Amino acid sequence: MDSKTLNIGMIGLDTSHAPLFAEMLNDPAHPHHVPGARVTVAFPGGSPDFPLSIDRVAGFTAKIEGDFGVRMAGSIGEVAEEADAILLLTVDGRIHAEQFAAVAPYGKPVFIDKPFAVSSRDARAIADLAREHRVPLMSCSSVRWAENLDAAVRANDGQGRIIGADCCGPMELQPTQPGFFWYGIHMADMLYRCMGPGCTEVRVTANEDHDLAVGVWADGRIGTIRGNRKGNRRFGALLHREQGTGYVDIYAAQKPYFASMLEEVVRMFQTKTPPLDIEETIEVIAFLEAANESRATGKSVPLRGSFAKRNG
Repeated sequence: MDSKTLNIGMIGLDTSHAPLFAEMLNDPAHPHHVPGARVTVAFPGGSPDFPLSIDRVAGFTAKIEGDFGVRMAGSIGEVAEEADAILLLTVDGRIHAEQFAAVAPYGKPVFIDKPFAVSSRDARAIADLAREHRVPLMSCSSVRWAENLDAAVRANDGQGRIIGADCCGPMELQPTQPGFFWYGIHMADMLYRCMGPGCTEVRVTANEDHDLAVGVWADGRIGTIRGNRKGNRRFGALLHREQGTGYVDIYAAQKPYFASMLEEVVRMFQTKTPPLDIEETIEVIAFLEAANESRATGKSVPLRGSFAKRNG
């Protein structure tokens, strides 16, 4: 192996991202191969009370071990000790804080797959622990990195600044990952890519088929996320600028969004510089937490610890 190639440890083989990322990193023939890193060791994990976790571990483990030559470790600590950097892919956001606490003392770069956490308290605890052990840390939805969304946000076409955004996508519900945390996080990350941090309150309207969360930013801008369990299941975003509105169909991007994200993750592993401020990630979790509370009460809910309040 090239001495410049990083050894990647993978924690949590209960998500489709695990075999996908292993293939993109370990197979040079993959059309979206990401060079510079290789998955060498993994810990399968799995949550017994979450069928979409435990029921997928055996199959994904067999594929990753058999097809890509990844060695299975007996513990999270063994992975952290052997690897140069860590992909914490565990699909159950409830245990990310516990698993991160086991790897943080090793001081190695970590990517935590969505959801970063399922409470603001856990999100803050993870970030504080990363700061204590000087761990380069990144967490996000892959949809945030869609090339055409990035291009639309960056566009300088004379239409002025972004004054609002409406993001949509599928939003199935899972009892162990409360409300918006399971799939709403994709739209929330898209919204924050468009709007940046600074949301102060959220109000949700929901029924059996749809959820609509409306966020108000400190500067008066409004952004929404619409989660669908019926009808349109495509990720997309309307970007409102001072002089016009444009639609971004996430699936129209030439490169898959997960490939764009994995490139950013490997670059972070190499440079030890995250491309995304962890404080913004924490605010995304606070947004989803507030949305869940509003979903239950029907009332507008302020974001606890939002960027705007910390810096106001």
